[in-house]
Amino acid sequence: MTITVYGHSASTFTSAIFHTLKELGLPYEYKQKNSEDIKSPEYIATKHPFGRVPFLDDDGFQIYESRAIARYLVNKYQGTKTSTVLIPSDVHKAALVEQFISVETSYYTHPLIKMLSQLILAKNIYEKLLEGKDYLAGEFSLADLLHIPYTFYAINIAGESELWINALTFLGGGRILVNVNVGKILSLNIN
Repeated sequence: MTITVYGHSASTFTSAIFHTLKELGLPYEYKQKNSEDIKSPEYIATKHPFGRVPFLDDDGFQIYESRAIARYLVNKYQGTKTSTVLIPSDVHKAALVEQFISVETSYYTHPLIKMLSQLILAKNIYEKLLEGKDYLAGEFSLADLLHIPYTFYAINIAGESELWINALTFLGGGRILVNVNVGKILSLNIN
C-alpha cells in the first residue's frame, strides 16, 4: 500500500488530509507542490482539473478534493490500523457526521477564509504602517488607543485563548494589538 499526497504545507485542505491519515494510522508519502506546479498542463491533465491541492494517489487510485479524499480514506481504511472511528457505521450517527461536514463546508469554512484573508491583509498593512516604530504615530497616542475595543472583543469572544493571542500578535507584529501598552490599558477596568 502506497498512499501519496500531493499538496502544499500551507494549505488547510492538505492539512485536513494529513489529520485524517494520522487518525487512521496510515503511512504516506508527501509531494510538496507550489502554485506553478499545480497550474501546469500536466498536473491539470493528470491530477486535478482545477489546478488545486490536495490530490491523492492510493496505489493507482486517484482522487482530488479534500472532503472526498477524507471520506474515501475513512471508507477504505477505518478500523484497519487504529480503532479510531471517524464515520460511525450506525446510519443515524453517520448522518450527523455528514450533517456537520455540510455545516463546516457551508457555514464555517467560508466565513473563516474571508476573516483570515482580511486579517492577513490588515497584518501586511500594519507591518508597513509600523515599519521602524512601535506605535502608529511614532509615540503612543489616541490612534493606538482606538484600536483596542475590537481587539478586546476579539480576544474575549475567543475566551482569551492562546490561539487569539498568537493571531493578534501575528497581526500587529506584537507592537500595537497585543503589546505591553495594550495589556496596561486593558487592565484599566475596561470590563
